[in-house]
Amino acid sequence: MTKVLVTGSAGFIGGYLVEELLGRGHEVVGLDNFSKYGPVTHSYDSHPRYHFVEGDARDVELLTGLLDGCDHFVAGAAMIGGISYFHAYAYDLLATNERIMAASCDAAIAAHRGGRLKKVTYVSSSMVFESTDRWPSKEGDQFQVPPPVSSYGFQKLAVEYYARAAWDQYKLPYTIVRPFNCVGVGEGRALGSAEVLSGNVKLAMSHVVPDLVQKVLKGQDPLHVLGSGDQVRHYTYGGDLARGIATAVEHEAATNDDFNLSTAESTTVLELAELIWRKIKGPDVPFRHVSDEPFAHDVAMRVPDVTKAREVLGFTAETSLDTMLDEVIPWIRQAVEEGRL
Repeated sequence: MTKVLVTGSAGFIGGYLVEELLGRGHEVVGLDNFSKYGPVTHSYDSHPRYHFVEGDARDVELLTGLLDGCDHFVAGAAMIGGISYFHAYAYDLLATNERIMAASCDAAIAAHRGGRLKKVTYVSSSMVFESTDRWPSKEGDQFQVPPPVSSYGFQKLAVEYYARAAWDQYKLPYTIVRPFNCVGVGEGRALGSAEVLSGNVKLAMSHVVPDLVQKVLKGQDPLHVLGSGDQVRHYTYGGDLARGIATAVEHEAATNDDFNLSTAESTTVLELAELIWRKIKGPDVPFRHVSDEPFAHDVAMRVPDVTKAREVLGFTAETSLDTMLDEVIPWIRQAVEEGRL
C-alpha cells in the first residue's frame, strides 16, 4: 500500500485531495495547523487509512518524522486566499510560505536519502503567470515572462525553484502542479484581524465565488464587483483538481515535470457574478452591479494551456461552472445562516 503525506490537508484543495487519495486506495497522513479557518471536520476523518496530525509545516523535525515510511509527499501547506487576502497579508504570505517550503524540502531531502520517499509533488499556483503578456499560459512560460509582482505569486514561483534546486543538488524527484481558480465547498471566513469591505459586506478573505455568493445572499443590490468585471478566469472544480493532483502523484511520466491543472473554459468575473445572481434571485430580478476599485494585483487574464496535462497525464477538468455553483451555493447559504460567513 502506498503511503502519502499531505501537508495542508485540512485546507480547501487539501480536503478534496485527501478524499481522492483515499478513494484510490492510498494510506494518507494529513498535517495541518488550522491557521486559516480554525478546526474543521471532514467525512473521512475516521477513515481507517487516514491519520491526521495537527501541527506546523514549518517544523522540520515533525515533517521528518511524518515522512518516515512514506512513498510520496504532497507539499500543499501554504497561506493562501483570494485577491483581498494577497493585499491584507502581503508580508505574512511571503515569509510564512518560504519557511514552509524550506522545511518541506529539508525534510524531504533527508527522507529520500534515508528512506523510501519516491517523489515530492509541489502545489504551485497559476499566479506564477501573473505578469504574462501571452495567452494561453504554457508550462515553461514562467521562465520567459516577467516575474510576479505580488508577494504570493513571487513565492509560488519560488516553490518551483525549490523543486528544481532540490533535484539539481540532491536528486530529489519532483512534480509541480498549478491549480487554476479552485471552486468548491469548504471555504469559511479566514481568521485574522484584517477587514476588507465590499460595499456593505465584509469579505471572507477567500476566493471570488464564495465572496460573490455571500454578497448576493445577504441582499447586496447592486452587487459590488472588483474592478470592471472583465477579468478572465478558468474556474475549476476542487474535485477535478484533486483528481489531477493525485494522477500527477502516481504517474511515472510526471516525474521532474510541471503541469497546469484547469478547466479549458474561460469565464469573466462579470459572467460569473450574473450566473450566481440568477441562481439565487431567479430570472425576474434585474442584474445590477457596480465596480469597486481593483486591487493592485488583480490579474486581467488568467488563461492556461491545458494540452500537456491532457496528453501526458490523461487529465481533463470536466465539471461545468453551472454544476459547481449548484453544489457551492447551498453550502454557502448554510454557512451564512449559521454565521460562519
